[in-house]
Amino acid sequence: MACNEMNIKEIGLVENNSGLFSIKIHKEYIPGLAGLKGYSHLIAIWCFHKSKDSKNNEKLVFEKPYKKGPEKVGVFSTRSQFRPNPLALSVVKVKDIDFINGLIKIWWIEADNGSPVLDIKPYIPGVDRVENPEVPDWCKHWPNSIEESSNFKWEEEFNF
Repeated sequence: MACNEMNIKEIGLVENNSGLFSIKIHKEYIPGLAGLKGYSHLIAIWCFHKSKDSKNNEKLVFEKPYKKGPEKVGVFSTRSQFRPNPLALSVVKVKDIDFINGLIKIWWIEADNGSPVLDIKPYIPGVDRVENPEVPDWCKHWPNSIEESSNFKWEEEFNF
């Protein structure tokens, strides 16, 4: 099956209510949560549903989106919601999983309330963690972990 022939199914929705974050799995997909107990982090693949049909999704180069970055960057060097396919990926820290009701309570996710979740995968350090990643000089001062990110002033980094 070619990628352009895929039928991607929404498996749940992001719930972002007054700073309480969770992923609500649709009833028919709740059995797929079996075996997730014990994982501290998950990888959530979700959709930038509010950017659907935006003319910006066709842009491949953006003018100075980062204050300390280069004058122009390509879409694939950003985490912008405006991209050819409005897909997003987030590593989330699990607070609790309600296996009966299909509710994964998480500490935070950058998704809007109601964002469609397309897949969830367990975060496995042996295949997902890179010990010494390299980044461009202009963003080397960014945090090295999710934990450090919570206190970082991200709003001082972006021009959007």
